[in-house]
Amino acid sequence: MGDIRRRTAVAAGITALVAPLSLALGATPAQAASCTTQTGPYQKQVEKFLGRPADGKQSAADCTAIRSFQTKHGITPNIGYAGSVTWGVMNLMNKQKAVGKHPNKAGKCPVNKGRIACVNLTLQLSWIQDGKKLVYGPVPVRTGRNGYETRTGMKKIYWRNIDHVSSIYHVPMPYSQFFDGGQAFHSVGVSMWNPPGSHGCVNMTKTDAKRYWSLLKKGDDVFVYGRKPGT
Repeated sequence: MGDIRRRTAVAAGITALVAPLSLALGATPAQAASCTTQTGPYQKQVEKFLGRPADGKQSAADCTAIRSFQTKHGITPNIGYAGSVTWGVMNLMNKQKAVGKHPNKAGKCPVNKGRIACVNLTLQLSWIQDGKKLVYGPVPVRTGRNGYETRTGMKKIYWRNIDHVSSIYHVPMPYSQFFDGGQAFHSVGVSMWNPPGSHGCVNMTKTDAKRYWSLLKKGDDVFVYGRKPGT
């Protein structure tokens, strides 16, 4: 009886180690989940975006393509389901692409300030202009999530720190240019479409943050307007 109990305990211990071991090897709970066979509410739109046959029916190949997109942009659970979050990201990408090289076509960012950094929260885009001349961008950005919204209005860059580390969240904020309290332009190592968003800063890719660092200086204007989807 004692041997049976010991063998049972050993087997249970081995079973308990399987999931932690898989995580230690780099698999996340979402990645460990199987690819869904369910047809999502945005199946046809998602298929069209990914260049798949837009028949509105889930297939193994559809799921693989959707899942790859979800993994790339940090959308969870990444099980290949064509839901509202996945389509929301794709739809935003479509709208950003449609802007082209005319981000201030509606004239909402002031053109009488000289050099100014503009942030359109609605489209999650930023650019630098000088009067009516586009200097750099537009580039995709990742702004504040619900409850941590990036504040709107006219601001000025008041402090710059190329190697800043957040005193609140204790994470690196390279190429930080602060324009409103603790809110700043800075680079991050995640996708610009990674939901739900930042804690208020305007996140950028390293390439774009470095260009903003070289093009802007202390005292330059920043104008933030619009409203991020989901906030």
